[in-house]
Amino acid sequence: MIARAVRWADERLGSSPLVKKTLRYAFPDHWSFLLGEIALYAFLFLVATGVYLSFFFEPSNARTVYHGSYAPLQGLPVSKAYESTVNLSLDVPAGLLIRQAHHWAALLFLVAIVLHLVRIVFTGGFRKPRDVNYYIGVTLLGLGIFEGFCGYSLPDDLMSGMGLAIAYAVALSLPVIGVKFAFLVWGGVFPGSPSFIPRLYIVHVLIVPVIIATLIAIHLAIIVRQHHSQFRGPGRTERNVVGTPLWPGYALRSLGLLMAVGATLFLLGGLVQINPVWQWGPYEPGLSTSGAQPDWYVGWLIGALRLMPNWEPHIGGYTLIPNPFFGGALFPMVVFLLLYAWPSIERRVTGDRLRHDLLDRPRDNPWRSGIAAGFLTWVFIIFFAGSMDRLFFRAGFAYESQVWFFRIAALVLPFVAYRVVRRICEELKSREEHPMRGSGAVPVRRTPDGGFEPARLQRQ
Repeated sequence: MIARAVRWADERLGSSPLVKKTLRYAFPDHWSFLLGEIALYAFLFLVATGVYLSFFFEPSNARTVYHGSYAPLQGLPVSKAYESTVNLSLDVPAGLLIRQAHHWAALLFLVAIVLHLVRIVFTGGFRKPRDVNYYIGVTLLGLGIFEGFCGYSLPDDLMSGMGLAIAYAVALSLPVIGVKFAFLVWGGVFPGSPSFIPRLYIVHVLIVPVIIATLIAIHLAIIVRQHHSQFRGPGRTERNVVGTPLWPGYALRSLGLLMAVGATLFLLGGLVQINPVWQWGPYEPGLSTSGAQPDWYVGWLIGALRLMPNWEPHIGGYTLIPNPFFGGALFPMVVFLLLYAWPSIERRVTGDRLRHDLLDRPRDNPWRSGIAAGFLTWVFIIFFAGSMDRLFFRAGFAYESQVWFFRIAALVLPFVAYRVVRRICEELKSREEHPMRGSGAVPVRRTPDGGFEPARLQRQ
């Protein structure tokens, strides 16, 4: 059947050379390259489950009285957005399964992007000619965080309302434009105009997903045009790709990964509860609590807000920069600015402007690995500051002590991580330790292209 279809297309379009070239496209064999595919498949399931949810969710701030099947909420005034979310979760067939699978897919999408980006930074996958694709990946990370926050905010439950209140405060804190910007986005004073939730819904289900899908398509097109990068090894050079051809090997493997991702997401959706909005209740400002925790991809921003000292510059009684700006806006701006600038920074420091199709091992560039480890340590410490407070509180640590501990750690530990990781990489590089080396192991020798191969043994 496939042969007949190819022959039919070739007789009319002359597509045989293109089809042959496509089917012979080689994919490098390394587990870390699957991280990008996992992100892609998570996005596909996000779209599929999101379409199902859109049939039942009502994006409206209009007030109504809940009369659904969940007894503790009976007779409470709620928004139609919250009512439809609870009904979707408890009364719509497969509603809770799809909604929770959708939520887990969002978390997996961002986890995979972060890990994929970490792999690229540590291996030098951002160098020429792949710097453009690196910028696209960083943009996808930022859009994914924003998209997740929008979806998290739609149900109008207590948790999402608290998140929107914090976002509103951060928007107000923007110097010069803050007040007008916040009023423009929310349509007035928080919680905003009746049109806020419908506009947020359009942003979540249409505008941002279309931009993400477009960037993913461009990202994949650039990869195909430039071919995949690969790690050094026998037979691998800057001008070839050694790996598995698209058909049948890699296509079947990729299809299996797609099914595995889907199965994992639906198992999580069916077995692991996440964001039970019927337990949180509708948003009421008086019910807010400091013990609430957002989804992990927002936790680093909460940590930055908590760690920032109570400092605001004033001139003549006028507040120049409100305090929420530093943790809620300046910190993420610095993080993404450094990510965008990193290819240029390394190019300027090393003077390397050559094309690179072979990836480095982290040990091959101790300076880069140390800097990356220090940067990640800085971000993760601030993330932990936003997510570990309840655990430390239950263990008997005073909240003020936690804040000072994380403040000091955020300033000191990144330099420690830089020194430790750089030293380890230098030691590994100098010794060239390899799993095949050691007592009783098969001796190895280094190949001209930087890989390893077993040394030949000859009997005397």
